[in-house]
Amino acid sequence: MGRMTDLPAPFATHRIAGHGGTELAVAEYGAPDGPPILFVHGWSQSHLSFARQFAAPELARFRMVGFDLRGHGASGKPVDEAAYAGSEPWGGDIAAIIAALGLRRPLLLGWSMGGKALCDYLALHGDGALRATAMIGTGPTSGRFIPPQARELRMADPDVIARGMLSPVLRENLAATTAFLRACFHRQPAPEAFATMLGFNMMCPPEIRGQTRQRDADYRPAARATQTPCLVVWGAHERVMPKPIFEECAAEFAHAEAHVFESSGHAPFWEEPARFNALLAEFAGRDQG
Repeated sequence: MGRMTDLPAPFATHRIAGHGGTELAVAEYGAPDGPPILFVHGWSQSHLSFARQFAAPELARFRMVGFDLRGHGASGKPVDEAAYAGSEPWGGDIAAIIAALGLRRPLLLGWSMGGKALCDYLALHGDGALRATAMIGTGPTSGRFIPPQARELRMADPDVIARGMLSPVLRENLAATTAFLRACFHRQPAPEAFATMLGFNMMCPPEIRGQTRQRDADYRPAARATQTPCLVVWGAHERVMPKPIFEECAAEFAHAEAHVFESSGHAPFWEEPARFNALLAEFAGRDQG
């Protein structure tokens, strides 16, 4: 699928009140009665990042739920900094969606910053209501808590640091967002898909980008306490979340199963969709009690 327009229409859409009443835009794909998978996207992105999963025949038997994080996409964009501080907003939003849609023991999947939101949920609620988790290009620490070697690698890559994405000057913001998106992929998206990605990235205002990226959190205790399986996926050409973050994630989650995608960067689910979708379908379909 080279174009986002190839994505089938969702079978349902919702506006769900998240933490503090923030409205979350939610869309459902696949089978209404299938085992649920809840997808959580990354920084400045959208649920449409997972278009190649929502359209995948291998995953069509699952109830696939995507939503735009607060401050992103079509979801509400509160301006108060408290709306983005700590675990309560992020973990609370996930809990609200699970409750509102009656998701019974979903697989909770987080990509990049979405993995931090997943960990916010774990820190608040544990994994007792989940079937499993999946951490894609992410880890159980953020901000000043990430492994020092990973910090050094990130700081040496201006396209990943993407300071211009926080700028109110549109020309600077567009240039930095384009460079950051390019840094997310080893196998670059087709032009039409990239244009759509750039569009939904620009729906996250620069001030909210700043508030949502600059968080210091250590979720390792929550990861160690998990009792359910965790699928850990990392691309060998990763720039956004360097290898020490992957290694920490695989080591800290109590029941981690790690996979390296040799031809991918930060987005294995987009860059190697056939392998990723087969892996996710097998993992999500296991009898996990």
